[in-house]
Amino acid sequence: MDFIDYYKILGIGKDATEEDIKKAYRKLARKHHPDLNPNDKEANKKFQQINEANEVLSDPEKRKKYDQYGKDWMHAEAFEKAQQSGNRGGQGGARGFEGFGEGFGGGFTGDFNTGEGGFSDFFESLFGRSSGRGSGGGARGQFRGQDYQAELEISLADAATTHQRVLTVGGKNIRITIPAGVENGQVIRLKGHGAPGSNGGPDGDLYLTFSIADDPRWTREGNDLHTKIPLDLYTAVLGGEITVDTLTGKVKLKIKPGTQNELRLKGKGFPVYKQDGQYGDLYVTPEIRLPTDLTEKEKELFRQLAALKH
Repeated sequence: MDFIDYYKILGIGKDATEEDIKKAYRKLARKHHPDLNPNDKEANKKFQQINEANEVLSDPEKRKKYDQYGKDWMHAEAFEKAQQSGNRGGQGGARGFEGFGEGFGGGFTGDFNTGEGGFSDFFESLFGRSSGRGSGGGARGQFRGQDYQAELEISLADAATTHQRVLTVGGKNIRITIPAGVENGQVIRLKGHGAPGSNGGPDGDLYLTFSIADDPRWTREGNDLHTKIPLDLYTAVLGGEITVDTLTGKVKLKIKPGTQNELRLKGKGFPVYKQDGQYGDLYVTPEIRLPTDLTEKEKELFRQLAALKH
């Protein structure tokens, strides 16, 4: 029976981390998925090879045996028992290992010799065959469906309200409720909305990443919003009233004489995710605009004002 290099199938090294394995699997599974390659037998075969490699390498115990015993790792437990038995009988255990090719599935040959929806003989010799399979037919192993990744772009204003959206994934419409307060880059999992499982296995999940577009009125920092407003020199010096945009509409803001620091509007920021009635604050930074195109009379008044300060 030929040895199957699962690391080579996924295009990774033996020092690959769990995250490396996951990334490699997702990338290849997406490329060779039957839904994207209809009527392509080679793609279907490759997809099953990728699933098989992931099934072994993503399981720490299976991977440990695979790394330790190489092509004979499916006989690891039997080999260890034979060693113990051989030692007790005065014979070297390694000698008994030579015959395991026949004693434990030696009739299997070939590389990835899969049937429709099945696993290679190599894989089935590792993990056993279903008792319902009999001589060539019956039950096959089950594989969980591939997870889908999707990105949904919404406006900052939409992210501030609980609302529904309809997504089309894999040809199916999915209605989801987006809670107020989601963050840019936040990922939510929609269980069972990924690719269908193989041979009765569970469906994969859909991982939805939110991309919140920039808004010209506000910038968001956590649950707080920040905005800048133009403030003429006269209002900054003498005080007055200005209008500020908030998520819930325009509000009047009183400006005290001599204002030049940031102002806070409590509770006028972003809603806190999944905490009804909780909001951040809105911070308003005044940008004082100096008057331009002054008349001679206005310039003279400024000279007089400056003279009073000396």
